Amino acid sequence: MASGPARSSSASSATWLEDLDLLIRARYPLIYLVSWEEHRVDSILRERARVHGKLLLTWSVRKGLRQMSAGRGPTLPEDTRNPLEAIAAIEALSEPSLVVLKDFPPYLEEKLVVRALRELAHSLKSTFTTVILLSPTLQLPTELEKEVSVLDVPLPGFQELLNLLKEIVAVVRRSNKASIELSREEAEQLIKAAQGLTLSEAENAFAKAIAHDGRLSVEDIRRVQDEKRQVIRKSGLLEYYPPSEELGNVGGLRNLKQWLDRRTAAFGERARQFGLPEPRGLLMLGVQGCGKSLTAKAIAAHWNLPLLRLDMGRIFSGLVGSSEENLRKAIHVAESIAPVVLWVDELEKGLSGVASSGTTDGGVTARVFGALLTWLQEKTAPVFVVATANRIEGLPPELLRKGRFDEIFFIDLPEVAERRDIFRIHLRRRGRDPAAYDLNALAELAVDFSGAEVEQVVVAALYEAFGENVELEQRHLNRAIQETFPLAVTLRDEVLRLREWARGRTRPASGGGPARSSP
Repeated sequence: MASGPARSSSASSATWLEDLDLLIRARYPLIYLVSWEEHRVDSILRERARVHGKLLLTWSVRKGLRQMSAGRGPTLPEDTRNPLEAIAAIEALSEPSLVVLKDFPPYLEEKLVVRALRELAHSLKSTFTTVILLSPTLQLPTELEKEVSVLDVPLPGFQELLNLLKEIVAVVRRSNKASIELSREEAEQLIKAAQGLTLSEAENAFAKAIAHDGRLSVEDIRRVQDEKRQVIRKSGLLEYYPPSEELGNVGGLRNLKQWLDRRTAAFGERARQFGLPEPRGLLMLGVQGCGKSLTAKAIAAHWNLPLLRLDMGRIFSGLVGSSEENLRKAIHVAESIAPVVLWVDELEKGLSGVASSGTTDGGVTARVFGALLTWLQEKTAPVFVVATANRIEGLPPELLRKGRFDEIFFIDLPEVAERRDIFRIHLRRRGRDPAAYDLNALAELAVDFSGAEVEQVVVAALYEAFGENVELEQRHLNRAIQETFPLAVTLRDEVLRLREWARGRTRPASGGGPARSSP
């Protein structure tokens, strides 16, 4: 089956409802709604039927064709569980109706059903009846692509979740079985944490948070975010990372940290009222092991947002056309749980070979890259993209154009003061008092060491001390440094070439490093 015609991915509930109303008024015979939320869509369609003065009927393989709206309706055949019999009954309707066919796509693999549905579409054009196919996935045979209009039903927005939270709060207060400890701002944070869940999932998440300790408070934001793990896990294309790393655990990078601090509240309503757009993302280039991945994790924790990791290797698969669809699915999942930080690690590996894609892979890489560029440029959902790369020659120049990212930072080898901070962080993380060691001497000795290499020095020294059955001493750390050959030495030419390229093209993440040339 084909993936179907172009679909409308409405950004808000109001927009898609306007599109649906327009199609109904224009007497479109067949509409395909893509949504998991059958109960919510039922309520919406019941109201649409009332507004348009139509009957509402639903069909399922278990119950057949049934009238859902109040009042007297048509006399329906007793057993319409067979799809062909249901289509015949719909064609015989004389009253203006909305007819919802639930989980109908599997029957579209039968040629007789496809033929019957095409003939039904032609006969309905002279009536005021609209047939709506409702399914969680879009599956259409080629024969129906020109007959059907497809609408994606967005997940509940801020207002719908706010109404749900108000209902739950009212019930809790009437029962006096739990306490509500939320200010207006905290309630807004809790709702933002629930965005990306269905109404049912959000209701379960709020109920679970209340059941945990008998109250609903700002501390429950993390518990609500944890419910999103299930959504991510089922997609199979993204990995969910709980906010764990703190920005304080990242040594150095003063300029980058200041840039991030200024945007901490940029996803809130106050920033919108101030006229600020939501931050789009940043690209971090730099030497391997200098903290790009750690910084990506810390950004999410610093902003109290969920972190998703997009592995470009999972996007590319062996089936023709599936790589592009995989990217669309991954983007849809990310947008559905926004605001969120989307981490695209080692971007150059996934996009290598774009220029020769037409001859090496039939243009798949080029098409995926084009779709990614378009989304980065046009996206409206609050998805903050953190892309990292180690090798600039693997990056297509189109990616570096302004507008794709808010800023491009270069993360260089840490300076002396930064190396001292990194030694302090890793010693404290492993239960040692940094004041017991001469950090200045260690930082001076570890010339051209990356942050990852400093961490491994501490680990290697601990192993040596453990083997000697003594406490970690300065000499263990000194020896570990002397026995380590940093990447900046073994790959000196490559590192120098990267640093030279960054000079004048990127913004240094630290106080020093390659700087932009003056305009």
